[in-house]
Amino acid sequence: MTETLLALAGLTKAYPGVIANNDVSLEIAPGEVHALLGENGAGKSTLVKAIYGLVKPDSGAMHLDGQPFAPADPKAARAAGITMVFQHFSLFDALSVAENVALGMERPPPLRDLSARIRDVSDQYGLPLDPTRIVGDLSAGERQRVEIIRCLLQDPKLLIMDEPTSVLTPQEVEILFETLRKLKAEGTAILYISHKLEEIRALCDTATILRLGEVVGDCDPREVSAREMAEMMVGGTLHVPEREAGPEGAVLLTLDHLSAPSPQEFGTPLRDISVEVRAGQVLGIGGVAGNGQDELLLALSGEMAVAPDMVRLRGQAIGHLPPNARRALGLCAAPEERLGHAAAPDMTLTENAALSGKTRKNLVRNGLVDWGGARDFATTIIDRFDVRTPGPENVARSLSGGNLQKYVIGREILQAPDVLVVNQPTWGVDASAAAAIRQAIMDLAAEGTAVVVISQDLDEVMEIADAFAALNAGRLSAPRPARGLTIEEVGLMLGGAHDMEVAHAEA
Repeated sequence: MTETLLALAGLTKAYPGVIANNDVSLEIAPGEVHALLGENGAGKSTLVKAIYGLVKPDSGAMHLDGQPFAPADPKAARAAGITMVFQHFSLFDALSVAENVALGMERPPPLRDLSARIRDVSDQYGLPLDPTRIVGDLSAGERQRVEIIRCLLQDPKLLIMDEPTSVLTPQEVEILFETLRKLKAEGTAILYISHKLEEIRALCDTATILRLGEVVGDCDPREVSAREMAEMMVGGTLHVPEREAGPEGAVLLTLDHLSAPSPQEFGTPLRDISVEVRAGQVLGIGGVAGNGQDELLLALSGEMAVAPDMVRLRGQAIGHLPPNARRALGLCAAPEERLGHAAAPDMTLTENAALSGKTRKNLVRNGLVDWGGARDFATTIIDRFDVRTPGPENVARSLSGGNLQKYVIGREILQAPDVLVVNQPTWGVDASAAAAIRQAIMDLAAEGTAVVVISQDLDEVMEIADAFAALNAGRLSAPRPARGLTIEEVGLMLGGAHDMEVAHAEA
């Protein structure tokens, strides 16, 4: 592939206190799957936003098909043949698939004609989708298909994908890859951002590596190992998490027939969940997105009240207590959604530290906030968890997604909870940051904390968990020792408790 579809030359973009992109140059050919790699805060998101017309570079130039290219907005980028599937879906739950697709088109055809086109394209690319279904009833993988088909209907020259497999099952990942390979064969270029390096090796032709906003190298992912790519990203040796498992202690957290309706119209109710978690134990809970993970976090954090005895901490009924009361007793939680749920977007890191840490860090005295203490707490989080930010007075939304994740997880860990519940601890973070977060979780467990890790990343769960349970349609399977579990057994557990019972009977 010698022809160039998109060429970037010397792109630079600076924000107050940070240079997001510094003299970035790269080329993408038609029919090429080009990976963009880098640590959180390396400048990947800023670069693709410039290509898609969401950000205007300070200097440098872009050329598309040999012609100058400077989209004023995403509409101009789409008109030129560039489409993007974002990490966070932009869909309306209460509307149908066809209605959501229409909202993303400049001049949509009549709904009946559009539905027929959706069916044709979904069949052509192996992405089965019913245009009449309500989006709120779709799985995470099906929602992503809506986003992809919305792009494919525009016949793109370049498709940008940001962390496309973070919410998919292994089977859905393979379906996606088959679709992308078909697009590649038809000449569509794909710019692919992911922290899952084995996926990069399986799919991509070329990889450009960014570090601190600059291009530091490129490679053929098929010819190097995932570890080598990770070390190119971090500029050093990659730390491998290690766990020194000690004896498990007393039961700290008990869920006793926990049942609750979802507070969301299209959510998943919790159904008769019973489990115990001991001091020093990491319980890993796996499951495909949309099976009750958010609801379970809410019930444990105190954001969703349940019957008192359904949740017990050291035997004390706490199901009715709100979050701050649970924090005071020793239960801390970190939800999946970083911006807006785990952190207030327009508040500084110091203010966010005070919001969560006021109880356990004693940051409010006689009704007054100890801002000096809150600032010290925020600074400690930044230093201990290598959060890339100019300082604690920066607002939360100014951080990259991965750096905000490090901040949120660090904020909870440094409060030394007796029980920590975390949903998707390393979602969207680079290999180095993921290793650091997993190590911190294992270190916390080694100190006697009971940890519940809810994650869709099965590799992550199996790496750090002592016991594994699967969440399916709001029901939790009986925990099993994580060591020695096979992928086939995990797959059966993810399919539901009845399948697991059948497997045991057959064994």
